[in-house]
Amino acid sequence: MGKPSIDDLRERVRGAVVTPQDDGYDEARAVNNAMIDRRPAAVVRCANAGDVMASVDFARDNGLDLAVRGGGHSVPGFGTCDDGVVADLSGMRSVRVEPGRRTARADGGATWGDFNAATHAFGLAATGGIISTTGVGGLTLGGGIGYLARGLGLSCDNLLSADVVTADGRLLVASDEENQDLFWALRGGSGNFGAVTSFEFKLSPVKDVYGGPMLFELDDAGSVLRSFQELIADAPEELGGFPAFQIAPPLPFIPEDRHGDAFALIVACWAGPVEEGERALQPFHDIAPVVAEHVGPMPYPALNSAFDALVPPGLQHYWKANFVTELTEDAIEAHLRYGPRLPAVNSTVHIYPINGACHRVAPEETAFAYRDANFATVIAGMWPDPADNDANIAWVRDYYEATAPHSEEGGYINFMADDDQGRIRANYKDNYDRLVEVKRTYDPGNLFHLNQNIRP
Repeated sequence: MGKPSIDDLRERVRGAVVTPQDDGYDEARAVNNAMIDRRPAAVVRCANAGDVMASVDFARDNGLDLAVRGGGHSVPGFGTCDDGVVADLSGMRSVRVEPGRRTARADGGATWGDFNAATHAFGLAATGGIISTTGVGGLTLGGGIGYLARGLGLSCDNLLSADVVTADGRLLVASDEENQDLFWALRGGSGNFGAVTSFEFKLSPVKDVYGGPMLFELDDAGSVLRSFQELIADAPEELGGFPAFQIAPPLPFIPEDRHGDAFALIVACWAGPVEEGERALQPFHDIAPVVAEHVGPMPYPALNSAFDALVPPGLQHYWKANFVTELTEDAIEAHLRYGPRLPAVNSTVHIYPINGACHRVAPEETAFAYRDANFATVIAGMWPDPADNDANIAWVRDYYEATAPHSEEGGYINFMADDDQGRIRANYKDNYDRLVEVKRTYDPGNLFHLNQNIRP
């Protein structure tokens, strides 16, 4: 039998197959990072798990690269490729909640906005990210850091099972009861082991939260970082959030004459009883005078989507990341040197706390290995004009090089750029060799290599 053709693929799938000759091709091949301009041979707009299986089979049987796209937020552009096949799951977005069991099942293309809208109706949530347009799949497979992580653990810690299309085209269930080695690897090992078409999460009671951003003068940034580290070390686990650097966007709660100025921020999230929120956040207010804030009770999905407007599709992206055990004085000085130099209102630096419930999972219990780190830092370079690429990439790299000596060797896989492949072993520490063995079992030919790749 000959190799299957595009016509054969079209016959097998329910969703559309978009090729360079078809209308809508440029839209179909685009990902959020406008720095990425790749031209796949086919984009399969998957309608169901069967379409994903067909896409995997077609790419494997034709010796083509395979990209798996969920939310499309991958900074290195792993959701597309040149001359290969894109299995685009973004049309598979349903979320089904079982409130009695406190579980939810999300399709592989669902975003956290989709997930939160479904679960919030029942007063339930799981740890999601910071931007609601982020894909559930990509975030969870890389670990999953978000506002609720200190209390509920990482997204992957809330994962109960996953339906996975493996390189041989089979659909497997991975859980504590079935294919346990695959389930272990999926929780932090990113997209190396298959295309996940469905995720089942345990949920926890979280409906309304008390929080939002507080802006401080740059002169107080050192105090903000030092005090946040001290306060969050033993704060109640219902308290989440992070310190940051940010250029003030033109929002009503910020004085008009300060729009465009850089500030130090604390973005807070109290997920305990809302009536206790003001008291819970008071220590942050006591650090230094607050220039502006938008803090109060709100639905959790409102906080999870509060920064969406700063990260629209079509920006240029270049990011760097490190895990951090301690914000030393040298590290803080590096942040004070580079943080205020943010090149655009879209760019930001976040320092996420990952203690609390994240520390109660042993490093070997999931693929996510940095269970002793207290923070995950991201230097998120984002800007609209490609003419600024060289200068802004240099800012990210210089910032990273200044903070790296005061950080752990590895970084959070979801925040890594396309030039970070050399750090993969460091990212997984003692779990790396076990991940290689799982890769050899489920993807010995490395079909799923468009990722921060664990080579078999």
